Formats: sequence, structure tokens, C-alpha cells
Amino acid sequence: MTIKEVSEKYDLTNDTLRYYEKVGLIGPVKKNKSGIRDYTEDDLKRIEFVKCMRSAGLSIEVLKEYIDLFAEGKKTEKERKELLKRERENLKKKIEKMQEAYERLNYKIDVFYKDK
Repeated sequence: MTIKEVSEKYDLTNDTLRYYEKVGLIGPVKKNKSGIRDYTEDDLKRIEFVKCMRSAGLSIEVLKEYIDLFAEGKKTEKERKELLKRERENLKKKIEKMQEAYERLNYKIDVFYKDK
């Protein structure tokens, strides 16, 4: 797939895809004879993972650390698991805060704007 196709499929800008490649979150992406990026299925899986984790609030630095550990293979499984568990706990706390805000908004709407 070309960068344009990937950009449209995942709703990411070309600049974001190039940045992810530059910092090592994906790729390096192979280029065709014309020098155009040609994303593979493995590249797409990595993009899906990165996009999902970014939308959950994981930082570029944390993702880079995880991907670097992953590239080292089996010997880093324990470290990767601990990193993911730590980030899961951070996400759980964020979800709890968002749930609290959601409930407060519902309360305000129900109490103050019930008859309007």
C-alpha cells in the first residue's frame, strides 16, 4: 500500500506516518523502484498497534521502548510484560477519571436541565 492509502485507511497524516518511521515505531518501510513507500502487512499491523496505543494515551517514548524490547526477542519478555502492565494500570486510572467526569456531566444535565 502507498502512504496515501495507508493514511486514508488509518486516518493518519502522511507526516505522522513518516514521523513514526523516523522515530522507529514502524519500518523502515520499503520503497518501490520509484522510491515510493510500499507498506507491507507487517507494517500495517504495527501501525494498527501504534495507533491503538497512542489513542489510549501511551507516549511515543513508551511505545519506542516496547518496540525496541520486542526487537530484542524472547529475552525481553519479562520487561515487555512489566511495561505493558504499568501502562495498563495508567490507562485504568485514566478510565476511572473519565468515568467520574461522565457521571458528573450526567448529573448536571439531569439536575439543572431536566425540564429544559
